[in-house]
Amino acid sequence: MKVWVTKYALSKGILEKDVRETNAPGMVAVNNTQYGEFYHVEGRDWHRTRAAAETKAEEMRKAKIASLVKQVLKLEKMRFGE
Repeated sequence: MKVWVTKYALSKGILEKDVRETNAPGMVAVNNTQYGEFYHVEGRDWHRTRAAAETKAEEMRKAKIASLVKQVLKLEKMRFGE
């Protein structure tokens, strides 16, 4: 089955993978890999449709921007030697 992986969406983009379902609920394993490559939690790390993956990646992007804005504001408030 084909899925879209968003686990690393902010660093590698949305990845399309050919996977098989495992005995663990919500977990998939990538086919034809030398080492075990697993993704957990459908809807968080992997998605059945490209549209769902894009929605999740957009949420991740917005959350990261909000986190960075918060960090910048904190740094702007810092003063040294005053």
